[in-house]
Amino acid sequence: MNIALKAPAIPDSAIPAYSPSGRECELFESAWTRQLPLLLKGPTGCGKTRFVAHMAAKLGLPLSTVSCHDDLAAADLTGRYLLKGGDTVWVDGPLTRAVREGGICYLDEIVEARKDVAVVLHPLTDDRRILPLERTGELLEAPPGFMLVVSYNPGYQNLLKTLKPSTRQRFVAIEFDFLPRASEIAVVSEESGLDESRVAPLVDLAHRLRSLKGHDLEEGVSTRLLVYCASLLDNGVSVRDAVLATMIEPLTDEPDVKAALIEIADAVVRQG
Repeated sequence: MNIALKAPAIPDSAIPAYSPSGRECELFESAWTRQLPLLLKGPTGCGKTRFVAHMAAKLGLPLSTVSCHDDLAAADLTGRYLLKGGDTVWVDGPLTRAVREGGICYLDEIVEARKDVAVVLHPLTDDRRILPLERTGELLEAPPGFMLVVSYNPGYQNLLKTLKPSTRQRFVAIEFDFLPRASEIAVVSEESGLDESRVAPLVDLAHRLRSLKGHDLEEGVSTRLLVYCASLLDNGVSVRDAVLATMIEPLTDEPDVKAALIEIADAVVRQG
C-alpha cells in the first residue's frame, strides 16, 4: 500500500551532509513511503550510518540508532521489566519505542547481534508489520511512519556470523562502497577543512591500502579514517604522524605488515 506521508520542513543546514554515489536517496525515500524495510551492505566507514542520519533528517523522522554487538539480545531491543522505586515496571527498548511512536530504528552491524534478534524482526519485515511483546501480552502494529533499517559489512561475515537468506530476502537492499576518487577528495576536504590538493595524496594512499584487503589486511582504510587523517593535518600534525596514527595503526598490529604499509605510505605521499 502506498502511503503519502508529508515530513515537516527541515532547513538544509540541519541535515547531515551526504554525497550520493547513485540513486540510494531515491530508493530510501521510496522504501519509506511504501513501508518497506531496508538493508544497507558495505565496508566499514563508507558512509552507511551518515546516509541513514541524512535521510532521517531529510524526511523529518526521529532516528534511533543501535550499535549491535555479541551480547545484544532481543530483550535489549524490545524492552524488559525493571525495578523502579520498589515497583516492577515495563521499560520499552529502542525498537519498541520506534514502533509505538514512529520514526526510523537503525540497527548497525546486525550480524553482530545474537540470533534471537532476527526472530523478533521477522514479523516487522513482512506485510504484517507487527511487534509481538510476549512479556506484556501486547501486539503492536507499526504506524505508517515507522521504518526498520539494518546494516552489515559482508567482508566480516563468516560461518558463525552471517545473515541468513531467509532474513536478507525480507529487506530491500542497497550496496555501498567507497566514493570515486574525485568525490571522496571533495567529501574529505569538506569534512576536515583541509585543501583538496593536500587531501588527494591521502585518498590515493587509501586506494592503495584498500587493494590489500583480503591479503595482508582484513579491512581497508575507511573514509572516516581519511577524514581523521586530514583533520590532524589541518591542525598542524605532520603527514607521517597523521598517516601512521589514522591509516596504519588502526589497520594492523603485526609488525611486518605495519612496516610494509609504512613503506607504501611513504612512497605514495612522496609522489603526491
